[in-house]
Amino acid sequence: MGVRMGGTDGSRVSREGVCVCVCVCVCVCACVRVRVGGDGGRLPSFLTSPPAGPPVNVAMAIEVASIDHISEANMEYTMTVFLRQSWHDDRLSYNHTNKTLGLDSRFVDKLWLPDTFIVNAKSAWFHDVTVENKLIRLQPNGVILYSSRITSTVACDMDLTKYPMDEQECMLDLESYGYSSEDIVYHWSESQRHIHGLDKLELSQFTITDYRFVTEMMNFKSAGRFPRLSLRFQLRRNRGVYIIQSYMPSILLVAMSWVSFWISQSAVPARVSLGITTVLTMTTLMVSARSSLPRASAIKALDVYFWICYVFVFAALIEYAFAHYNADYRLKEKAKVKANKLSSESIVKNGKQAMVLFSLSVTGMNQGVMISSRHGRTQRSSSEIPGEGGSEEAEPRRRRSKQPEESEEEKKKCCSKCVCKPIDADTIDIYARAVFPFTFAVVNVIYWVAYTM
Repeated sequence: MGVRMGGTDGSRVSREGVCVCVCVCVCVCACVRVRVGGDGGRLPSFLTSPPAGPPVNVAMAIEVASIDHISEANMEYTMTVFLRQSWHDDRLSYNHTNKTLGLDSRFVDKLWLPDTFIVNAKSAWFHDVTVENKLIRLQPNGVILYSSRITSTVACDMDLTKYPMDEQECMLDLESYGYSSEDIVYHWSESQRHIHGLDKLELSQFTITDYRFVTEMMNFKSAGRFPRLSLRFQLRRNRGVYIIQSYMPSILLVAMSWVSFWISQSAVPARVSLGITTVLTMTTLMVSARSSLPRASAIKALDVYFWICYVFVFAALIEYAFAHYNADYRLKEKAKVKANKLSSESIVKNGKQAMVLFSLSVTGMNQGVMISSRHGRTQRSSSEIPGEGGSEEAEPRRRRSKQPEESEEEKKKCCSKCVCKPIDADTIDIYARAVFPFTFAVVNVIYWVAYTM
């Protein structure tokens, strides 16, 4: 009828093409909607089961749309992907035309599809705005392409020992839920040499350094062998954010604690308040940095650095306590020495006065005896004088015998003074000004070499 209505050859050809397309659609629908018992709206059971014969080869391809969130606290990441599966089904082949037919999501529930699921997914959903994001393409030789858009929150086991200088490997595992290797076999598509969209992703905290495709065969004793495809990608954490937010404030707090070494020892409130403020600020920084991390037993690199800085800040406060104690001790020792010196001077002065009075009294007594006594008595008294001299000679001997004991006691006192001799507080501060920065620099070199190599 279309030929009769056409007045030219061109219009006749175009109308014939329309008739051919209509016939093709009818034939394909007839292939898909097989008439069973007069009800053409239902599919026969053989179209909802896998094709008979050898295992169905399913080629898999993935395009990454976005990686939205990576959480260390929950050890998970959220990814949106376009999952494309392709397989061959002879039951849907047709030879009426060489054109590929595109079918919308209404045909998805009417055909057999691989029961692919994400093994390590915590949650997943299909997108349905503005329509259900599913597509089926049917080729004349029976090859079917099924594409869907999925967003999934996937578990990712992370080793946070080197956090924030760590590198993580996350996986996306795809597997058949109910069909074993006897029914279905997965393999990566030949065109899947690289993942579209993954190289262009810009993540806030990570950089994707590498990825690889893995094909495995999982063996379950109770269910059999199941094919599994894995996409594994390496994530390297961006350290710049953590250097600005955690490392630099910690270094500045440690340097601030060193300011007390240049403050006078007499300024007790200034040095104590500075030391306590730096300790409390360091504690607050440690707590806030750990709030976004899981409470794991593993010691992280950031924890180690925080504790290094905390020890240095606390050591600066202890240094002032030690220097202040030595300053007070020296003042007490000086006061004690001065008091002992004054008492010894008074004793010597009083002793000299007593010796003078004693010598005067002895001289007067000797003169009186010489005048009043007779010659015989004088001789007798003169013979007694050597006895008194002997007693005077015995006195130095006693003193000599006491001298070794006194010298030993003095040596012990001197040794104890040498051992317990306090260090000058200003000298302690001078040493601390050099020792603290040098030690902190050495520890930093060791730390960064150990965790970045």
